[in-house]
Amino acid sequence: MKILKWVLLTAIGALVLMAGAGYLYLNKKPDGLPERHGQVSSALFAGGQGKQPLIVGLGGSEGGNPWAGQYWKPQRDKFLAQGYAFLAIGYFGTAESPAQLDRIALEGVHRAVLAAAQDGRVDGRCIVIMGGSKGAELALALASRYDAYRAVVALVPGSAVFPALTAQMNTSSFSHEGTELAFVPVPWSASGALIKGDLRGAFEKMMENTQAMRDAAIKVENIAGPVLFMSASKDEFWPSMEMSAAMMQRMNAGNFAHHSQHEAIEGAHAEPLKHFDLVEKFLADHVKGAGTGCRNPAGVEAK
Repeated sequence: MKILKWVLLTAIGALVLMAGAGYLYLNKKPDGLPERHGQVSSALFAGGQGKQPLIVGLGGSEGGNPWAGQYWKPQRDKFLAQGYAFLAIGYFGTAESPAQLDRIALEGVHRAVLAAAQDGRVDGRCIVIMGGSKGAELALALASRYDAYRAVVALVPGSAVFPALTAQMNTSSFSHEGTELAFVPVPWSASGALIKGDLRGAFEKMMENTQAMRDAAIKVENIAGPVLFMSASKDEFWPSMEMSAAMMQRMNAGNFAHHSQHEAIEGAHAEPLKHFDLVEKFLADHVKGAGTGCRNPAGVEAK
């Protein structure tokens, strides 16, 4: 009986030590900013004649520069045929950019966009930023701070800044001028969902922290042009439909001065990516048409 009691106490002690070590590990902030902080990969595609509106394409948590690759070439070519230039940006997971989606510098991405806007084939007065999933979170964060972006397409977006995609998940996904943006932390209550690979469940636990959601909310009401949200009704990654609706509500409450639109697509996280016809129509109606707001010069200072 004494041996059994000793074994149980030893096991309990080991678990406590493991939990304590895990807690210290998860809460230990990394030293300094990530390697290649502020750097990105970019590829500019342009066809036709004269200056063309620029679409900036941002991938999601897969990393790399997906819009520069073969998979998205057919849609990229459609945009070119419709009279747009296209800038594909890889903001992590490339040879030139940080290895992980960790405190990605907004100003680094913005510098790459402004550099492309100087190309003679690009109309720097009309820049559209488009991202999917974590790339939508980034696109909205950029457009909420810089007036250069005259329209936003946010595919299955988040409404707030969430943690970096690192093992610890204890830093922000994004930073600005060396300071990480406020983000929604991962609570211990999300551990079970993370272990099971239930990403949506983990994000739902994060979103229960209503104060953090308010502090880290992306100020979409500051965006200087029309916005299209496309969400998934059965999103298994995070509640994109609910977060898109919340952003629409925030914009309406703030008397948003531009067109805003939410298309909730029936299906899983990737389903909206099959509906670029809706993106093309939004751009035709609200970016290239008359009275679109694509007139202010690019490169104004951040708000």
